[in-house]
Amino acid sequence: MAAQFPDLEGRSVFITGGGSGIGAALTDGFLGQGARVFFVQRSDASAFCDTMADRHGRRPGFVSCDITDTGALKAAIAAAAGENGPVTVLVNNAADDTRHTTLDLTESEWDATQAVNLKPYFFAAQAVIPGMQAAGGGAIVNFSSITYLIGSVGMPGYVAANAAIVGLTRTLAREFGPSGIRVNALAPGMVITDRQLRLWLSEESIAAHKMRQCLPIRLTPAEMVDPALFLASDASRGMTGQCLAVDGGVVITG
Repeated sequence: MAAQFPDLEGRSVFITGGGSGIGAALTDGFLGQGARVFFVQRSDASAFCDTMADRHGRRPGFVSCDITDTGALKAAIAAAAGENGPVTVLVNNAADDTRHTTLDLTESEWDATQAVNLKPYFFAAQAVIPGMQAAGGGAIVNFSSITYLIGSVGMPGYVAANAAIVGLTRTLAREFGPSGIRVNALAPGMVITDRQLRLWLSEESIAAHKMRQCLPIRLTPAEMVDPALFLASDASRGMTGQCLAVDGGVVITG
C-alpha cells in the first residue's frame, strides 16, 4: 500500500518522461494521491493515459515532446499550467543512459548526452519557478543516479550529467529557498525496467549487482515512487538541497 500525502491532492504536477519506466510509475503514483498530472515524452503515450484514466477516474495531460527542444518543453509546461494551474511540483525524470565509450565519443555525441540528461533539468526549473514564487512555494525533484557516486564506467557523459544535476539541485535550493521552493534530488540505483532488461541487464548482472546492495532485492520503478512523493510533499518540508539515494544500500554516506 502506497503512503498517502494529503497535501499533494489537487497539486499541479509536471513530469518529464512520464509515460514509461520510472516515469510511468511516478505518473501513476501522483494520480493516486489526487494530484493533477501533466507529462511529456517523445513517444505516443495515449494508451498509457487511457489506462491511467480507467484506474484513477481522471486522465493525465500529455503532449509528445522532445525535451532537448527547450521551446517545446517550455510550451508543454505552459500548457500544463493552463490545464491544471501553475506547476507547483516539477519532477525532472527523463534521461538517456545509452552506453558509450570514452575514447570514441565525439564532440557532437557529448553535446547530445548533455542536451537530454542535463539541459532540460535547468530549463524546466527556469520555466516553473516564477509560478511557484507567485504561489508561495513549490517542490522540484530532480532524478539523478548513483552512477556518479560509484564511478560507473561505459557512459561518461551520462555520469557527468548526473553529478551536475546534484550541483544544480543545490544551487537552485539555495537561491530559491527564500521563495519557499524546495529542490531535492533522488538518485536511484539499478532499477530494473523493461528497457534495461531489453538492452543491458541479464540475470547474471542483476545477481552480481544485488551482491553490492545491503538489501538483496530487485529494485523496480515502484520503489522510486514513495521517495519521490515524499520529496514533493510537505512531509519533507524541512529538506532542500539534498540527494536521496534509493539504491538498496550500495552507496552509504554520512
